[in-house]
Amino acid sequence: MSVATASLVALVIAIVVSCVSPLNVGLLSMGFAYLVGNFMGKLKVSAIIAGFPVSLVIMLIGVSYLFAIASVNGTLEKLSKFFIKGVRGRAALLPIVYFVLAFILSSIGPGAIPITALLAPPALAAASQLGIPVFLMAVMVVHGGIAGAMSPIAATGVVANKIIAGLGLPDVSVQVYSSAIISNVVICAIAYVLFGGLKLFKEKKTLEASDMQVDKFTTNQVTTLLGILFLAVSVIGWKFDVGLTALTIGVILSIMNPKEESAAIKKISWGTIVMVAGVTMLISLMGKVGGLDMLTTGIANISSPATIALTLSFVAGLISVYASSTGVVLPAFLPLVPGIIAKLGGGDPITVILCVCVGTLVVDSSPLSTLGALALNAAPEQENKQKLFRNLMIWGLAMSVVGSVTSWLFFSVLGLA
Repeated sequence: MSVATASLVALVIAIVVSCVSPLNVGLLSMGFAYLVGNFMGKLKVSAIIAGFPVSLVIMLIGVSYLFAIASVNGTLEKLSKFFIKGVRGRAALLPIVYFVLAFILSSIGPGAIPITALLAPPALAAASQLGIPVFLMAVMVVHGGIAGAMSPIAATGVVANKIIAGLGLPDVSVQVYSSAIISNVVICAIAYVLFGGLKLFKEKKTLEASDMQVDKFTTNQVTTLLGILFLAVSVIGWKFDVGLTALTIGVILSIMNPKEESAAIKKISWGTIVMVAGVTMLISLMGKVGGLDMLTTGIANISSPATIALTLSFVAGLISVYASSTGVVLPAFLPLVPGIIAKLGGGDPITVILCVCVGTLVVDSSPLSTLGALALNAAPEQENKQKLFRNLMIWGLAMSVVGSVTSWLFFSVLGLA
């Protein structure tokens, strides 16, 4: 077996393991990079370690640290309560409010997973209490988080934009973000109509006033909000480094309230960071030994310039139903785009990248993915969780088709982003 083939086999094994096992595929990928690169490819260890994405890891730690603090000190939870209070708990508006709320909170930094974990329990409890279809509420919360996940300061957006920049392509962070917003708004609008949202307008149910009582923001929470606002403005407007800026703001907040630091550090998604770093390291090795070229050739052979966006986004989405979008699929698929485009002799790499990003993320409502699992776990005991599991599974699998087709239509055919 050639070194190029061995590296490709290693990636396939890593993806399969990520789908069927709780093992951290990042550590596995680092081991594969060492074995294939050093023992088979005779590369120096320094050349293999050079593929470790130091700047990306710093970005993820910084962003995760800041928003872990915002979670620990109650800022995010209180912010969500203010949104719900703003519409006085009206049943017809609550699914929309939770979508918008999940989108905004996900966009300002934490990403979809922490926000789904934060919002799904109260959202699904309110849905059960008011007769709102629990499946509809789950879809709205999950896709709201997904819509904001590609923000330039959210963890998934940071990963995608860093990979794209490493490919030598121009800054498309705004287009990546807007593509996630467009696709998920359309998907949720359809879901709202299909799954009972319009019927809610005929009813006048609201949450009890006691459920909407919200204390004022503390000084510490106001400072946290100002820190998050500064991060957004400085990164988007002044091009500050995302990771180091978020880390610095987090350190300042920790100095102001040292008791929160240990809890915040424990809330950082270290497993996800290791996954992203390990898979990126293995992909870097594949580029050095020819495995990446072999993979792009195979995909190019079954595609054309007109269909590559559709093909690649569908395959990425199908794998993402079972594997981590941020930790496995995006680091594995985004680096393929320039090589495939070159082999096809045509196609727009930016369009293909947008389609891959959308196709990868919209399937995460599957209960086999973290977001879908969080929504399922948050359902009240009186709800039929087996039925909810089935509905989320069908919806997630359907999104692998819907996501690829709609993203191809929006961004390849219509050029919306």
